[in-house]
Amino acid sequence: MSKFKKKKDGGLPPVNTASLPDIVFMLLFFFMVATVMREDTLKIQNQLPLADQVEKLDKKYPISYIYMGKPSANYKKFGNVARIQLNDKFADVSEVGRFIDAERLAIREELIPYLTVSLKVDKDANMGIVGDVKQELRKVNALKINYTTGAGDALSNME
Repeated sequence: MSKFKKKKDGGLPPVNTASLPDIVFMLLFFFMVATVMREDTLKIQNQLPLADQVEKLDKKYPISYIYMGKPSANYKKFGNVARIQLNDKFADVSEVGRFIDAERLAIREELIPYLTVSLKVDKDANMGIVGDVKQELRKVNALKINYTTGAGDALSNME
């Protein structure tokens, strides 16, 4: 004769993880849609000059932006002469070298030779500040320089 054994209490059943991938993908899509890539907040007037022979810069290599122009209406306390803006703060010409060094440290080592410095200069800014920035860029061996312009008739810059 066989004896019947009593079933032992196994505790709690395992947690059902079948819907876990759905939840993960739903959160991923939410953050992809809701996240905005941060741009620099311009503190200067930056009406770009126009040019008729422009090329689009490829985004596959790193680009660092240096803005130059007079402070905008909200930042008149900084004066009315052309200033340099690096990321989100005003800077002096002497800080350009440290800015480029920090940008180089932030990218992968194999991309450092491809770093392009894009100068976004207001069309009313004087060329003295641009020359000073270019001298600082030469000191730190940042020789790939791009001037950002708008597309249009170059003669309209004279107005």
